[in-house]
Amino acid sequence: MSRQRTMEAILASEFVTIGELARLTATRYSTLKFYTEEGMLPFEQAEENLTRRYRREETVERISWIKQLRSEGMSVPEIKTKLMEES
Repeated sequence: MSRQRTMEAILASEFVTIGELARLTATRYSTLKFYTEEGMLPFEQAEENLTRRYRREETVERISWIKQLRSEGMSVPEIKTKLMEES
């Protein structure tokens, strides 16, 4: 198992892993994985070990927005539609 990066290192990085996103946003790993699989969180695939990498700032903002929409009672399909409209 790899050693976790410090929060300082994460905040200085352009790209983060899904586990680091979970730490940054206080969102469950399984929720982020679901959002990724539903196409709600864009990522890049690192060639060397096939790790998904997320752009930290953009993805943290998107997760915050998704949480806001969920708190307003929107369903995942409704949020997906809204995200597509904004892209």
